[in-house]
Amino acid sequence: MTKPLTTRQFFAQFSDDETCLQHLFNVRFGSDHTCPKCTTVGRWYRIKAERAYSCGGCGHHLHPTAGTPFEQTRTPLQLWFYTMHLFTTTRHGVSAKELQRQLGVTYKTAWRMGHEIRKHMADVDGEAPIGGPDTAVEVEETVIGGVKRGKHMRGSAGKTVVAGALQRNGSVIAKVVPNQHRAILQPFVTSNVKPGGELHTEDLGSYAGLHMQGYRHMTVNHGAGEYVGFAGASVNGIESFWRHLKCSIMGTHASVSAKHLDRYVKEFEFRFNRRSAPASMFASLISEFPKDGE
Repeated sequence: MTKPLTTRQFFAQFSDDETCLQHLFNVRFGSDHTCPKCTTVGRWYRIKAERAYSCGGCGHHLHPTAGTPFEQTRTPLQLWFYTMHLFTTTRHGVSAKELQRQLGVTYKTAWRMGHEIRKHMADVDGEAPIGGPDTAVEVEETVIGGVKRGKHMRGSAGKTVVAGALQRNGSVIAKVVPNQHRAILQPFVTSNVKPGGELHTEDLGSYAGLHMQGYRHMTVNHGAGEYVGFAGASVNGIESFWRHLKCSIMGTHASVSAKHLDRYVKEFEFRFNRRSAPASMFASLISEFPKDGE
């Protein structure tokens, strides 16, 4: 399937909590799972009193929700799955208020569900470095929650700095960082971008010297009205990502606190990195979990 599930298809596939729990058991353990206590193979029975399965040999319990966003919650699993469906079928995310209306839960529950799902998105997306030989990576920082204060001083009180690295025709990595100083931005680059390829940045002193770290460092001077520098240097791709992120936050959430901003950034990173395979978003969220739920 190349297109995301429609709402009708979703409810046909996940018609109730039992269907959702069985799905979790199947993707995490499988029908031939071996009991870690007695080594009995494939004899698991549903325990109706809780979200668990019991070994037919020794009675050992398996909890498919353990270590997932659904652990220790009384909210129906079908609502959790449906919320993930909503998160992956919109370009701009879903607000807690919208979840409250659609799910019929309290605002507190809707807010918590949204944040647990954003955290899960970050875990599924992972932190694998991008770049390397024969690639071009654009790196830039932006500020969310304020306006520019000067040529290269976009971070100040009340504003949150986010650094990002975008591989052209590839993935993006974005993180909230304390400031735009060299001691922060250069480790961000070296930790997330493999050397050997082109590195495109603004003409900012914090990036100076990266050519000695194994990158072909190319710069563009926005302060001089330059948008494509020497030999094609450009950060237009990562700037497009920032614009979409900011418009989405303003349009969907109005504002986001600095304390929780990183989760929203990771949500949009997850969505961007699967832009060419939108159907994979929901499938990944309901199928990729820690192995140990025993």
